[in-house]
Amino acid sequence: MTKKALITGITGQDGAYLAEFLLDKGYEVHGIKRRTSLFNTDRIDHLYQDPHEKGLKFILHYGDMTDATSLIHVVQQVQPDEVYNLAAQSHVAVSFEEPEYTADSDALGT
Repeated sequence: MTKKALITGITGQDGAYLAEFLLDKGYEVHGIKRRTSLFNTDRIDHLYQDPHEKGLKFILHYGDMTDATSLIHVVQQVQPDEVYNLAAQSHVAVSFEEPEYTADSDALGT
């Protein structure tokens, strides 16, 4: 039976590398990304598969670490065997401009 992995922070460096690694191991990989990450998908663009194809091994879901409802929905939908939490607000400038959001997403959201 194929294992399912769910990766938060899949558009980041570590998330992209982990997705590649797990796909090479035969996993079905699901990733959570924020809608605002639309412009920042270069690291996973080569993994993307048309969602209309059958037998997908790489599936993206929209969600936000500060929105528990969206996360619960994805977990219930995917029913992963493994969860890898690599999500964080990693932009230093933004962390100083938006300290409350950074704390919410990095500490409370994870």
